[in-house]
Amino acid sequence: MKKNEKVIIFYFSGTGNARMIASWFSKCALENNTYCRIFDIASKNDLYLKEIDSESLIIIISPIHGFNYPKITLDFIRSFQKGNNQVVLMNTRAGMKIGNMITPGLTGIAFFLSSFILKKKGYNIIGRIPFDMPSNWLSIHPAPRKEAIRFIYEKNYHRIQSHFGKLYLGKTDFASNRDIIQDLLISPIALAYYVVGRFFLAKSYYASSKCNNCSLCIRQCPVQAIRMINARPFWSLKCESCMKCMNYCPLQAIETTHGLWLVIIVLTSTVCTFLFHDLLPNVYWIIRFLVSNIILFTLLLVLYRIQHWALRNKFIAKVISLTSLTHYKFWGRYKANQNHTVQ
Repeated sequence: MKKNEKVIIFYFSGTGNARMIASWFSKCALENNTYCRIFDIASKNDLYLKEIDSESLIIIISPIHGFNYPKITLDFIRSFQKGNNQVVLMNTRAGMKIGNMITPGLTGIAFFLSSFILKKKGYNIIGRIPFDMPSNWLSIHPAPRKEAIRFIYEKNYHRIQSHFGKLYLGKTDFASNRDIIQDLLISPIALAYYVVGRFFLAKSYYASSKCNNCSLCIRQCPVQAIRMINARPFWSLKCESCMKCMNYCPLQAIETTHGLWLVIIVLTSTVCTFLFHDLLPNVYWIIRFLVSNIILFTLLLVLYRIQHWALRNKFIAKVISLTSLTHYKFWGRYKANQNHTVQ
């Protein structure tokens, strides 16, 4: 069995989890005198083309967004030229510490879809490995505590060493197979998120009155989804919800529009109830679904614009912030500590 002596790692990372996995794997490679290079997918750097040869083991690491790889990662995979290299797919999922356990996240269709694309191009998939890293989806839950973060780092670092040992020796490693049933069950949700959900979440961020227009979020956005409108950051539908802007803002000025979500859901429910109960009670469910989503997105786009304009008023901006859970200190922020020392 031939050893893998050249490794090329590609990663996409919003708050640093996937980057940390890439760094740990690179460390293991260097400790075993294995040539290893790391490339950030978001940098759109073509230098990697010179690094890959027929003997290179390719590793792709990306977070899971809505039970799938984010669009930027899928676009990168689709851009691969035809080849026959061995490929290992990895992901970082939302892990939470409960007692002495890490609750597993869900991969969904990420590995299925990317494996299909790469196999069609001639590549040989020899591994699919998920890592349950600290969850960064602060629109939904508070930031993980430092103790939990350290615990999760320790567990995953030792897992990296084990997985590297297999791959270095040329063995296959399909750790994700144990999750295959639940991943298949949630595949409809993953498709719905990719087609609809991610656009809804793209309009869930705003800059509060604490924003000093430093433009750091605009410069750091991996997909250029943020632009300045009326002297205030404005999120477009290109947003991947990678949470980088929120977690890296030095003033913690970027917040989630929980109040706006509630208003939109209530208005959509009210309009649809009136429309389908009183006016059009016998409409097919598919038409109800389509019309409901059109109403939802119309309200989202219009009210997000109105909110952006209204944020210029200090009093209104304060009221909007008070309706966001991310405004309060206890909610916190999270970005991976790249300097963390693992025992």
